[in-house]
Amino acid sequence: QDSGIEHVGDLAGGTGVLGHLPGAEGPSIALRADMDALPIHELTGVPWASRTDGKMHACGHDGHTTILLGTARVLARIAEETTLPRGVSFVFQPAEEGGAGGKLMCEDGVLDGSKIGPPVSSIYGLHGYVHAHAGEVTARVGPMLAAADEIEITITGVGGHAAMPHLCVDPSVCAAAVIQALQNVVSRSVDPLDSAVISITKMSAGDAFNVIPDTVSLGGTVRSLHPQTQDLLESRIGETVAGIASAHGCTAETNYIRGYPVTMNHPDAVERYERIARDCLSPDVVLPLANPVMGGEDFSFYGQQVPACFFFLGLLQEGETEMPGLHNAHFDFNDEAISTGIELFCHLALDT
Repeated sequence: QDSGIEHVGDLAGGTGVLGHLPGAEGPSIALRADMDALPIHELTGVPWASRTDGKMHACGHDGHTTILLGTARVLARIAEETTLPRGVSFVFQPAEEGGAGGKLMCEDGVLDGSKIGPPVSSIYGLHGYVHAHAGEVTARVGPMLAAADEIEITITGVGGHAAMPHLCVDPSVCAAAVIQALQNVVSRSVDPLDSAVISITKMSAGDAFNVIPDTVSLGGTVRSLHPQTQDLLESRIGETVAGIASAHGCTAETNYIRGYPVTMNHPDAVERYERIARDCLSPDVVLPLANPVMGGEDFSFYGQQVPACFFFLGLLQEGETEMPGLHNAHFDFNDEAISTGIELFCHLALDT
């Protein structure tokens, strides 16, 4: 309360918070942390494990939030002694794990200056990364993470006695063919030098072992790195499902739901991140990221408004080559990475 940081809450549906620390005249820089958990029962066994059954920070958002809080505390102390070179907005965002909290925060005006402080000219965010060591950071220009879309497919046939399939039109057989055929959309319709993923993750059919159902429902995710590939996937999935259903004597309805856009890193923001990271950390811990990651991130919505850079923060313990991955019940954020995140965030806010 006495830190000099103004703040407003009740954003993005009720739990988002925006803080602002004033600086010299001109646009602000924004730093973002996501702060939601996942519906996973934690199995780490550590003393600081989740106390809420069926909910845990399996993606490290507690670590991200701690880093942004620590950054705010350090910058507030510096601001007591001198004027910051620019204002700093601290974006504490809910609902990254579905719900598009980033989109809601943008709609609530966290970047345009309508809530606190002047408009934001650029934004930076980070995420724990289990494929690099604590103290290391990595990012790339252009696509950083994939667009994350959903598909819902309903296949309708004619149900009946499972011992008399010739009197039915079995939607289960059709669904099996659809699942197989959708993999060919990636391998035969998408440029081999591009990347795309179609994963069917849900299937619902029938209630009895001796009854062929009338309908089968499928659900899954579609990932892509370029808008034209996203358009291609949407059309080819619909065409494939309709064609396979017709060949099996069924009908089908496909609902393609566009979700998070591609997380696109702006060249100028990445250049600035790399330059500052090499100076304040060390050149040998600023690693290149050769390829995008096919996970999705609603940090992408900020990047549609202002130049953005999203970077990964290494989490591996020294000497380790692997650790439980994100969204795993055994995942535990490595607190040794927190100081690196705070140091880099602070320098991104302070350096010119």
